[in-house]
Amino acid sequence: MPKRTRKHVARKTVLRLPDLDHSKTSVLNSLSPPRSRRNYKFAMEQFIDWYCSEPRLALNRTVVLRFRLHLESLGLAAGTINQRLAAVRRLAYEAADSGLLSPELAAGIRRVKGVKQLGCRAGNWLNKDQARLLLEKANGSGLRPVRDVAMISILLGCGLRRAELSALRRENIQIRQGHWAIVDLVGKGNHVRTVPMPIWVKGAVDRWLTAASVTTGRVFRAVSRHGTAWGNGISENVVWYVVRSCAQRLEFDHLAPHDLRRTCAKLCHVNGGELEQIQFLLGHASVLTTERCLRLQAELGRARERPLWVPVPWRGRFAIRPVLIN
Repeated sequence: MPKRTRKHVARKTVLRLPDLDHSKTSVLNSLSPPRSRRNYKFAMEQFIDWYCSEPRLALNRTVVLRFRLHLESLGLAAGTINQRLAAVRRLAYEAADSGLLSPELAAGIRRVKGVKQLGCRAGNWLNKDQARLLLEKANGSGLRPVRDVAMISILLGCGLRRAELSALRRENIQIRQGHWAIVDLVGKGNHVRTVPMPIWVKGAVDRWLTAASVTTGRVFRAVSRHGTAWGNGISENVVWYVVRSCAQRLEFDHLAPHDLRRTCAKLCHVNGGELEQIQFLLGHASVLTTERCLRLQAELGRARERPLWVPVPWRGRFAIRPVLIN
């Protein structure tokens, strides 16, 4: 009896739009965090639009390298480019697992390196006087300023992310060991932590809850133009616009909600807070992330005390002499 010959499955090299959409759906279904789904969806759609606008090209390592050059031409940061490339690699993996792309081509795409990021960005933060002035400028008459003060107070006093702030519920604010705290806060990566709430932050939140008559559900709601609270919550963009509008009154450029979170960490560090306590407050999975957030201010604070070594002429030659910065 003749043996049955196994039919050879021909893998594709050029993926069309239905194949790319199928792989994109598979990638999104494998991701659980909403933020990751949103970022990967945007990155994959950007690559698909660029890939379909080009002539029919094989999805290989050379094409992904060309896409990396395209991202660099847009002036994007190194971290953003690497995030987009990670989404493209994931798209190729899913296409290979589904039998739509050759495993050799997927392995070649995996070898595409990201953009190197030299150095570390200093970021932006406020000192104690600037933080107090920001709260004063956010205050005003009406329901909307009361909400804005409460939101900025939580960002400065508790160090929450804007996603955590928008999802904050009334039931999370409880008393623990005689102190007010945000209990069982689910943060990035589904990490659960308890954040202490200072008294002045609790007072600002209570004024908002009383004025808006919020007893359950999400703490912060949208405010209509008539000055009334409505809806079941706010989005992360509302937090961003509130911080930006309050910063523009003080002529603070490029102030984002994450800058207020960084300000909370730095003020805690200045007042004697330990590194492990600040890590738990911010919800960092690694203490290295907390050190990276705090290291730059310490170096800038000690920069005026360090000697600056400069070349000076001495006996017809150049010698190195320390000069203190005053």
